[in-house]
Amino acid sequence: MKVIYFTLSFLFANIAISQTHQITKHNGEELDVNFIKHENDLLHYSLNGSHEEIKITKHAVSHVTNKKTNQTQKISNKIIVNSKSDYKLVKVLPQEKTIGLKQVANFSGVSVKTKGEPPIAQQKRTAMLIKTKSASNGYPFVSIIEKDNGKYEVVAYAY
Repeated sequence: MKVIYFTLSFLFANIAISQTHQITKHNGEELDVNFIKHENDLLHYSLNGSHEEIKITKHAVSHVTNKKTNQTQKISNKIIVNSKSDYKLVKVLPQEKTIGLKQVANFSGVSVKTKGEPPIAQQKRTAMLIKTKSASNGYPFVSIIEKDNGKYEVVAYAY
């Protein structure tokens, strides 16, 4: 009798632990996961047999498919940057929202300062120059780290 209870509990545990969703990334990679939640532009999931929560940015994920119901939920569109004129497509992301994207380049520079312009306008102008440089290299995502001395460092990301 104990063997029957053990066998049944083992079967139900396997069903509960089995991977329930498939995450398809923009780079073509597919992950079989247990989807937890979508919050603050991050997807939270765990791998099979693990209770550790893993995060990935929504910008790296194309869609999530529920394996049981075969329903697909679109998460984000792929951003394709081909030339300098596509600078408006480049997204500036905070460092914590780049999880799952591949770091492809680093560059630095000096913030744009025009006499009589408010600081917010200077930040926007600097961001536009960074986005233009990133677009000319084909990088759809950047993270800007501003320094105290008027300089900045940029980390560029791709799928």
